[in-house]
Amino acid sequence: MRSVIGAVDIGGTKIATGAVTDTGEVLGRAECPTAPRDGFAAAMQRTAAMLREVSRQSGAGYRGIGVACPSPLDPFAGILGEVGTLPGWQGGNIVAALSREFSVPIAVENDADSAALAEVAWGTAQGGKNFIYVTISTGVGAGVVLAGELYRGAGGAHPEIGHHVLDWSGPACYCGARGCWECLASGPAMSAWFGERNPQAGSLSAAEICALARQGDELALRAVEREGFYIGLGVANLVNLFLPDTIALGGGVMKSADLFLESIQRLVREICTQVPADKTTIAPASLRADTGLAGAARAWMHRYCR
Repeated sequence: MRSVIGAVDIGGTKIATGAVTDTGEVLGRAECPTAPRDGFAAAMQRTAAMLREVSRQSGAGYRGIGVACPSPLDPFAGILGEVGTLPGWQGGNIVAALSREFSVPIAVENDADSAALAEVAWGTAQGGKNFIYVTISTGVGAGVVLAGELYRGAGGAHPEIGHHVLDWSGPACYCGARGCWECLASGPAMSAWFGERNPQAGSLSAAEICALARQGDELALRAVEREGFYIGLGVANLVNLFLPDTIALGGGVMKSADLFLESIQRLVREICTQVPADKTTIAPASLRADTGLAGAARAWMHRYCR
């Protein structure tokens, strides 16, 4: 039986699993709703069942399992903190839960950090030394690679760049701040802004709003303009702070990157006047639908194959 890495990508909306080769190829996949309110244990049972199904589909066995998950979490113990998009999961131990089902090494890593490792290995920033991966989805996060190494904060913690404040007069966030990047630029933030101004439309997703913008809907076009501004403002802060070689933009909202990229790049040029911002490439992440699973696998390789 072929040996691969089992991959798990846990998001606020769905959990995806896959079988990933050493070159980043995803051989098989399965997914289900995260349904966080059903509890951590139920989610881990569904995850284990999907991993077994993917192994059967691909005809491959796992020599290890990598898990990409939102923070806060302890990436070495695999224990979750109070994750805003996963209410009620605090204290859940991913390593312990999956180790009971599979007798292989388990590695857990922040999802943005995992994606950054995958993009450096197989994607937009292949071979790069200074790189930031930004995900704009249910939440907003970033993984930072400096001098070829994944950056970790005190105690190995993941820096929550998605919660740096852009506008204190903005909406309240579950993190305790107002107007942080996530509550201004995430997919749900875009949906909330649109819904407040057009209650008759119901609860539309960011993808649906982008589709309306392509049809010329005036409010949707304003929502896209606002989204591009706030993504661009956060990216400009990253350019001023780090001046990396490359910033790759991924996540569900960036499936419509063509609607936002020009305004993001323009704002960076206007704001980042004290650094050579033209030396930083800003581009969509290249692994696209495979980013989460490839990232989870790469996180495992980063932990156990160095």
